[in-house]
Amino acid sequence: MTQLHTSAMRAFVVASLLLATVTLMFVAVSTARAAGALAIGPCAAFGEAHDFPTIDAASESALSKCKGTSCRLATTIRGGCAAFAVDFVNPCGAIGWGKGPRLGGSQNAALEACYKDGGTECVIRTFFCDANG
Repeated sequence: MTQLHTSAMRAFVVASLLLATVTLMFVAVSTARAAGALAIGPCAAFGEAHDFPTIDAASESALSKCKGTSCRLATTIRGGCAAFAVDFVNPCGAIGWGKGPRLGGSQNAALEACYKDGGTECVIRTFFCDANG
């Protein structure tokens, strides 16, 4: 092998390792900011927070965004999804929420819970996924 070929191979290996390191750092930062929360209240009130560094920070943000008079924390997530459903006919009536590793499952759980609560035309009011969801 020539000196030029060896130098080019070394540069390629170094560049590849640098790219791999940067990618792993990006994944670690995204994973670290994978906390979310859903707050719900009467008459379809809700607040959501996602991609926060801690569950406590996400919970505080979700509760502060909920505009109802008696909002409460429905669920917290770390690297997943959450959804909130209400009865379209009577938004002050039946509600439901769900969470899970994927969006479809959390939406299905929210709709099922709304129908079990007596809803007749349940619809998704909000949904979100965190960094890993």
